[in-house]
Amino acid sequence: MNISEIFIRRPIATSLLMAAIALFGVVAYRALPISDLPQVDYPTINVQAALPGGDPVTMASSVASPLERQFTTIAGVDSMVSQSGTGQSQVTLQFDLDRDIYSATVDVQTAIAAAMPLLPATMTSPPSFRRQNPAADPILMLNLTSPTVTMSVLDDFAETMIAPRIAMVSGVSQVQVQGASKYAVRVQIDPDKLYAQRIGINEIDQALQNWNVNIPTGQLFGSSSTYNIKAAGQLMNAAAFRPIVVSYRDGAPVRLDQVANVIDSIENVFNGSWFYSKENGVPRTQRAITLQVLRQPGSNTIEVTDSVRQLLPTFESLLPPSVHLSVRQDRSRNIRNAFKDIQLTMLVTLVLVVGVIFMFLHNGSATLIPALALPFSILGTFAVMQMLNFSLNNLSMMALILSIGFVVDDAIVMLENIVRHMENGEQPLEAALKGSKEIGFTIITMTTSLAAVFIPILFMSGILGRLFREFAVTITAAVLISGVVSVTLTPMLCSRFLRVVHSKKGFAGLMDRAFDALLGGYAWSLRLVLRYRVVMLGVFVAVIVATVHMFNVVPKGFIPDQDNDSLFVNLRAAQGTSYYDMAKWVQQIADIAIRNPYVDSFMAGVGNQNGAGGGGGSANNGRLQMQLTPRATRPLTAQQIAQQLRPQLLSFPGFRGFVNVPASIQIGGRQGNQNYSIMLQSLNTDELYRWAPLLEQAIAAQVPEVQDPSTDLEMKSPRINLVMDRDKAASLGLNVAQIQNALYDGLGPKWSSTIYGASSQYRVLIEMEPKYQARADSLKMSA
Repeated sequence: MNISEIFIRRPIATSLLMAAIALFGVVAYRALPISDLPQVDYPTINVQAALPGGDPVTMASSVASPLERQFTTIAGVDSMVSQSGTGQSQVTLQFDLDRDIYSATVDVQTAIAAAMPLLPATMTSPPSFRRQNPAADPILMLNLTSPTVTMSVLDDFAETMIAPRIAMVSGVSQVQVQGASKYAVRVQIDPDKLYAQRIGINEIDQALQNWNVNIPTGQLFGSSSTYNIKAAGQLMNAAAFRPIVVSYRDGAPVRLDQVANVIDSIENVFNGSWFYSKENGVPRTQRAITLQVLRQPGSNTIEVTDSVRQLLPTFESLLPPSVHLSVRQDRSRNIRNAFKDIQLTMLVTLVLVVGVIFMFLHNGSATLIPALALPFSILGTFAVMQMLNFSLNNLSMMALILSIGFVVDDAIVMLENIVRHMENGEQPLEAALKGSKEIGFTIITMTTSLAAVFIPILFMSGILGRLFREFAVTITAAVLISGVVSVTLTPMLCSRFLRVVHSKKGFAGLMDRAFDALLGGYAWSLRLVLRYRVVMLGVFVAVIVATVHMFNVVPKGFIPDQDNDSLFVNLRAAQGTSYYDMAKWVQQIADIAIRNPYVDSFMAGVGNQNGAGGGGGSANNGRLQMQLTPRATRPLTAQQIAQQLRPQLLSFPGFRGFVNVPASIQIGGRQGNQNYSIMLQSLNTDELYRWAPLLEQAIAAQVPEVQDPSTDLEMKSPRINLVMDRDKAASLGLNVAQIQNALYDGLGPKWSSTIYGASSQYRVLIEMEPKYQARADSLKMSA
C-alpha cells in the first residue's frame, strides 16, 4: 500500500489541499491573540467586607469567621485565606483548576447570602466579591493628575467617566482605581458642645437622615398635562448641611454647624498616593490616581492596549485643561519587543535551515521541495492553535522555532529515497511512486515517535501542566503536520519538478569532497572506539554519573525571573505607626528612589489604595510601584537595581524595606513582601502567634540564601482597653449596646446618610473632631 500514490497522481487536489492549509493558517495567525505567557486561569474569588472603625480582632471574629464557615460548604475549594485589618476583612478563595469559575461565583454569592444574618447589623453594606486571577497583571496603567483640581474631583472623573468606558472595550475584564479619594461630607462633632446643648450623637445621626432624603414624591395628573413632582430634599455638599436643625433647646433651633465642623472631604482620609516622575531629568511629585486595566483571558494584549489608547484623546477632550491623563506603564511594549525578537529569530532559523539543506543537497529544486514543508507545517500549526484557543506567546513561539529543525527531516528522507531511484535511471514519476512506497511507513513511524516525545507533557497536571500544554501541543501539531506534508506534497513535487545533477562541479564538488573527508574521519573514529570498548564503557558510566551530579547541583526554580521594567518596594513600620509619619517616611524614600538613573517613574502609596472600608487600612505599610527605564537602555537588570536600592532603605531606622522583582506568574491569592511564601497553620492560635516570629528568626539565621524574611502577622498594634462599669451604666438608664453605638458613632466614622449624585453616590460620615481624637496619644496604651 502506497499512501502517497493518490497525491502523486492528483497534483491539483494535492495543491488545493496545501493551499487550504496555508489559507487557514494565515487567517488563524491574524486572529491569534498575543501575550507573554500562556493563559493560566486560576479560579479565584476575592470577598471583601467593610465595617468602618472595627478593630482587627472584631473583624476576624464577627465578619471573617461567619463568612469562612459558609465558604467551607462550597465544593472544589482548594485554599481559603482570610486577612482582617482595621475596618475591613478580605477572604480569598482559590478553587481547583478544573472548577468552573462562573458556577463557583454562584456558590459564593449563595454563601454570602446565607451568612448575612450572622454578620453585624452595623455593616454599612453587604460583602462584595469579584473574580480575580492572581496571575493577571495590569496590561496598562493610567495616571490622572492635576495641580489645581481636588483629589475627590479627580476620583469622580476616574470612577464615573474613564473606568466605565474603558471597561466596555472588548478584551478588558476590569479597571481598578487605586488611590481612590471619593467625595464625602464629614460631620466632625464637638462632644463639649453637644454636652452643653444636651444633644446626643444619635440625634445628630437621626437629623442627617431626616434632612437628607431622596425619595419619589409622585405626580400630578391634569386635564392636559402630567407633572412630575420633585421635592428638594437632597443636600449636595457641606455648605447645605451646616444650617440644618438638629434640635430645639429653650425654644431656639440648634443647627448642625453650632455643634460640629461640617467639611467637604473624602471617605478615607488615611489614604495617600503620589506620582513621582522625571521631567528633563528633574524629579517631579504630584498627587495622582491610577487606573489599572486588566484584560480578559484569551484576549490580544496588543489589540486591547491599542483600543484603550485610542480612547485617550476622547477623555482628554472631555476633561478640564488642568487635568492630565497619561500612560504610566504599558505592558504591551515589552510584549511587542519580545514578539519582534521572536519573529526575527524564526526568520533567521528558517534561513539557516534552508541554507544547511542547500549545502548538503547543492541542488535548487532539491532544496526548494523539502523547504516548502516549513511554511505549510507552521501555517497548519497556526490553524490548530486557533482551534484550541491558544495564543502567540513566548512558549508557543519557542515551540515553533524548535519545530523548524524537525519538520524538514521527514521531507528530506522522502526526497533522498526518490533521488536514489532517479540516480539509477528511473523517470521522476516512477521514482516518486517507488520511493514513496518504500519510505512511507518509515516516515509515519518517525513522525509518530518524535511526537510521542512531547505527549507526556500533555498529561502533566496542575499549574505546570497548564503552563506547558501550549508548548507541547504546538510542537506536536507541527511535527504531525510535517509528516502529512512529507507523504503528500513532497513526493508530488518530486514527481514533477525534481531534477538530478549527476556531475557536480564548483561549489557542489567542493562540498562533496568535504563530506567525503568528514565521512572518512567518522569511519576512523568509529574504528578507534570499537577497538577500545572497555574504555568507552567507562566513559559512558562517567558521563552518566556526571549527569546525575550536575542535575543535583544545578539551581532549580519554577520560571526564570523576567525583567518587565518594574520593581515593587514594600515598606513596613512599627505596628501602630500613624498615617502621617508613614506618609512622611514614604515620601523620603521616594525622593531617594527617583534619583536612581534607571528609575523612570513610580506611584508611592500609603493606606488602603483601593479605597475599600472606612478605616485607615494598613497605615504602617507603604508601597512603591516602580517603572524602570527600558531594558535596552540600561546596563543593569531589575534584580541588580533592586540590590542597589536595598541598602538605601536600610539606612532609615524605624521601618523595614523589601524590594522584589514581580514574579512572571503569581500563584495563590495571598501576596507578601517576597515572591516565596510559607504558610504556618495551627488550631491553637496562641501557639501560632508564638512560633511564627521564631520561624522567621530561624530562617534569617540559618538559611543564607534567604534575604529579608518577614511575616504578615501583626498582633502588637497599640490598643486602648475600655472597661465599662455596667452597674453605673444601668443606673443611668444605659446599656452596653448604647455605649458602644455612641462610641462607634463618634470614632467609627459612621456612615450616616447618602448623597445621590448624577453619576455616583457619596457618603455623609459622622466622627469626632480631630483635636479630640489626638488625645489618644496621651492615653495609656496596652498591646
